[in-house]
Amino acid sequence: GPRGVLLVLAGSVTGFVLGTTLGDAYSGNPHPLWQGRSWLAMLLLTLATGTILSYFFYTQAQAQQLQLHMAEAQRTATEARLKLLETQLEPHMLFNTLANLRVLITLDPPRAVAMLDRLNGYLRATLAGSRATQHPLAQEFARLADYLELMAVRMGERLRFTLELPEDLREVPVPPLLLQPLVENAIRHGLEPKVEGGEIRVSARRASAADGARLVLEVADTGVGLASNDCAMSREDGGGFGVQQVRDRLHTLYGDRAAMELIAAPAGGT
Repeated sequence: GPRGVLLVLAGSVTGFVLGTTLGDAYSGNPHPLWQGRSWLAMLLLTLATGTILSYFFYTQAQAQQLQLHMAEAQRTATEARLKLLETQLEPHMLFNTLANLRVLITLDPPRAVAMLDRLNGYLRATLAGSRATQHPLAQEFARLADYLELMAVRMGERLRFTLELPEDLREVPVPPLLLQPLVENAIRHGLEPKVEGGEIRVSARRASAADGARLVLEVADTGVGLASNDCAMSREDGGGFGVQQVRDRLHTLYGDRAAMELIAAPAGGT
């Protein structure tokens, strides 16, 4: 505004006067500033130079400020999209669990009560937590343990699971409920179709330095495998929703730096 213009003009004039005075004193010039030289032309040149340089740095600062606002807006939009995806995911998991609970109430009421108690504890731990877009990997594994214990009430010995989280990866930030849809798919489309059930193993590790030391999260099951479940995995109410949610959340948060792969295990399972 006007004060900025006055500041530039006052600074340029002051610099011109002080600079010329110091230069005369250093060189031993006995003539005053306004005698024997074209001081007006020199002053105008100084003002022009000061104005141009000030405008340059002003526009640079304005551009940086605009970039900051754009980055903030983009971050806000990303957080909003992640929240939307998460709010879509939680009811999906809850409805599937309630459907399982409804069946169990008819077949085995005591186990249904135990499952309801587990569900209550799981929801309290999940919904009472912070609504941040990320949380430590240790919390993600803790919620997976709660969910698998909940499913174990219904499936009994047909469900076995192992969680492997190295100590140095416990504080790595990840989106909440990132792995839960994959574990749910492993149970629903992998283990439940098998009479004898099977095992789920969830692990975390660092990839090799050649891969950029990326975090690798793996959900492996010994179920019927992808070939037997292509149709089920593509249904809107089945694995397709959860898998797409994981892909969308990874892409929203990490872009091309993250990827998810569904791979058929050689010995069966996924």
